[in-house]
Amino acid sequence: MGHKLRSALAVLLVVVATVAGGVLALETFTQERSLSVGRIDLNVDVGHRGALDLYVPLVDWGVRFDTVRLPVRVKVDVRALNRQVLASAAGGDVPAVRGLREEATDALRGYLRELIAVSVLGALLAGGLVALALRSGHVAPMRRLLLVALGGAAVWAVLLVVLLPPRGRLDTPEYYANGPDIPVALAALEDIRRSGDVLGDELDAQLVGLARLVRSPGERQEIERGPRMVVASDLHNNVLALPTLERASNGATVLFAGDLTDRGTPLESTVTRRVVATGRAFVAIAGNHDSDVSMRQLARRGAIVLTRQGRLLPAGGYGAKVVRVEGVRMAGYGSPNMRLSTQDYADRGASISTAQTEAFTTWLQQLLEAGPVDVLMVHEPEFAAAAVTELRRERRVRPPVVVFGHTHRQVVREVRGVLEVNGGTLGAGGTGNLAEPEADALGLAVLRYSADPFRVLAVDSVRIDPGTGSARAQRLRLR
Repeated sequence: MGHKLRSALAVLLVVVATVAGGVLALETFTQERSLSVGRIDLNVDVGHRGALDLYVPLVDWGVRFDTVRLPVRVKVDVRALNRQVLASAAGGDVPAVRGLREEATDALRGYLRELIAVSVLGALLAGGLVALALRSGHVAPMRRLLLVALGGAAVWAVLLVVLLPPRGRLDTPEYYANGPDIPVALAALEDIRRSGDVLGDELDAQLVGLARLVRSPGERQEIERGPRMVVASDLHNNVLALPTLERASNGATVLFAGDLTDRGTPLESTVTRRVVATGRAFVAIAGNHDSDVSMRQLARRGAIVLTRQGRLLPAGGYGAKVVRVEGVRMAGYGSPNMRLSTQDYADRGASISTAQTEAFTTWLQQLLEAGPVDVLMVHEPEFAAAAVTELRRERRVRPPVVVFGHTHRQVVREVRGVLEVNGGTLGAGGTGNLAEPEADALGLAVLRYSADPFRVLAVDSVRIDPGTGSARAQRLRLR
C-alpha cells in the first residue's frame, strides 16, 4: 500500500472517529433540571426527524415541534409535577405561564450549551485518540492527524451551534399518545385562543394547552368555540373502527367521503348500519366500493346522501343538489364507479377516465352558477383536483372545502383559496388488511369552523396505529 493511500486512510479514520465521538456524546449526555412546575430530564435521540419533543410520562401524552434542523430529537421529559403551579398555568394565569416559559427556555438553553460543549469535546477526544493510535512516519505525520481532529471538531461545533437549537414557528404542533383512544389533546387545544384576549404569544398558548392536558387527562368537556365536522372515508366494512368514529364525532357532523363498505352488498350494509348514528348528522357520498343499494339503505336510515342528481331521499327520488347542514352549504358527487346491484355488485374499477372528469367538471360549473357551495364532497382525487381548479375561480375571502377519500392518505392543504381535506382511511384499509405489517393507520380529520359566514378555523389530522393503538394528532390553523 502506497504512502499516500495510507495517509488518506488515516485522515479518513480520524474524521470518522471525530464524527462518531461527537454523535456518541450527543446520544449519551443527559441532564436533570428542576423548574417551579416540576423536574425535567433533557436528552437527545440521534437519527430521528428533527424536532423538539415535550413528553409527560405521568399521563402518557406529548407534543412535538418540527423546529430542529439536524436529524436529532431534543427531548424534554417531565418527571415530576408541582400541581399548584400547574393549575395556575392551566388556568391561563399570564404571569405564571410566562414565568414557566422563561424557566423552561433558560433550562433548555443551558442544556444545549453544555450538550454542544460535551459533544465537541467528545469529537475532539475521539479524533485525537485515533490520531495518537495511528502516529507513525509510515502512515501520516502526527501533527497533521491532530489538525484534522481539531478541524473536524471545529466544523462539528459550527454545525451544532447553527442547526441544533430549535428555531421557527410553534403553530403546527403534533400531539401524540400511546393508548387506544384519540388524543385528549385535541379537546385541550380547542380551548386555546390565539387572539390577544387571553395570551398573545404562541408558546404561551401551547404551554397552557399542555398544562390543561396534564392536569385533567381524562376530561372530555365540550369547548364552546363553534361547531365541528369530522371528515372520514374508506371504512371498507371494518366495524372495529366504528368506536373510533363515535368518540371523535360526539356532537359533530360527520362527512363520509365514500367506501363505507367493501362490496356494497346488503349484508355489509346491515353490518355498518350503526354508522348513521355516529354524528349529529351523517353526510355521505358513494365510493367505488359502495353500491346503489348501500346508498339507499343509508338514506332510509337517516343519513344525508349526496349524489350528482341531488340529495337521495328515503322514499326514492332526489331533492336539492345543495343542502344546508348545520348552516353549511354542501354538495356531493358520488363515484361513477359505484357498484350496481343489477351487475351483482361487480367491481367496476378504481380508475377515473377523462370523460368522467369532464362530466364532473360540467356538473360542478352548472352547480356553481346556481350559487356558492361551502363544502364539496367527492371520492376520487381526480375529481378533487378538478374541483379545486373550478372553485379557485370564485376568489372567495374564506376558502371553500373539498373533501375527498380513496387514496388512504391524509391530506390537509390550503392552496390559493381552496382547502383540501382527506382524512385517510378510517378502516385501515379493511379488516383483511389489519394483519399485514404495513397496514394503513386509521385516519380522520376534524374541522373546527364558524357557520355564519362559513369559515374553517383549524383542521386536526388524527392517525391511530391499528396494532398498538398509539395516536397522533396535528393541527393546522387557518388564518
